Amino acid sequence: MSSKTKAVKATAPGKKTPLAAKIFLGIVGLYLLIPFLTTLIYSLFVEWTDVLPSGFTLRNYAELFTNSTFWFSIGRTLVLCLVSVAITIVLLLLAMYVVVAVNRRLGRFMQFVCMIPYALQGVILSIGIISLYTGTGTILSNRMFMLFGAYTILVLPYIYQGIRNALNAIDANMLIQAAEMLGCGRFRAYVQVVLPNIVSGILVSSLLAESIVFGDFVLANNIAGTNYQNIQVFLQANMARSSGLSSAIVVIIFLVVAAVTAVVLKLQHTSQKQ
Repeated sequence: MSSKTKAVKATAPGKKTPLAAKIFLGIVGLYLLIPFLTTLIYSLFVEWTDVLPSGFTLRNYAELFTNSTFWFSIGRTLVLCLVSVAITIVLLLLAMYVVVAVNRRLGRFMQFVCMIPYALQGVILSIGIISLYTGTGTILSNRMFMLFGAYTILVLPYIYQGIRNALNAIDANMLIQAAEMLGCGRFRAYVQVVLPNIVSGILVSSLLAESIVFGDFVLANNIAGTNYQNIQVFLQANMARSSGLSSAIVVIIFLVVAAVTAVVLKLQHTSQKQ
């Protein structure tokens, strides 16, 4: 067998992962799961005052599964996540069309604007939104709409970076120029040629945005509080009642986020096959 053939075989797709790499990834994965496993165990026992916990119980989960307020808070968080991420993606894709196909010099300005929310998180962002829109008498003075706007701003930098990196990876400007040479309009080329090639990047950045929305407490508490209670506000309200119940809430939050992540990754895998 020639050296060229060996090189081709060595780089052929479908090559098995070395055992050492699998062991290393397994150790890292187990290390990352330790906090979750500890929280899960704590939620299943009455107390943990010794080396081992005692008093196995499913009371915490039974209480949550029969608590309509808990499920409403989960639903509200999902709605906040889906709506804010969808709005941000649509706005960014339209803005990036201008950067990619109309005037590439606007790229730096676009990047500067999208990075501003890094400095406006938490208390600063919530107070600014409340001061600006409260009492205006418009639809934006509604606390729920304030939350949607706040989360749209909060996830903006993360989704922007994902879309920007995906566009740079495929050289979107070259694709649009090639489509124009074949008689296709710029916007049509952007929609039918460029966007299908960056679906994977959009979905990955959406996952990061999802975890940020699910983990936020400050914005939800300052802007809406119990008027539009998300899962983090519900968790904070129940932390004083029972540490076991709080641990059960954290476990369910993790499982919900994991389920949403699995769905998004499945969509990403499907888009890559197409």
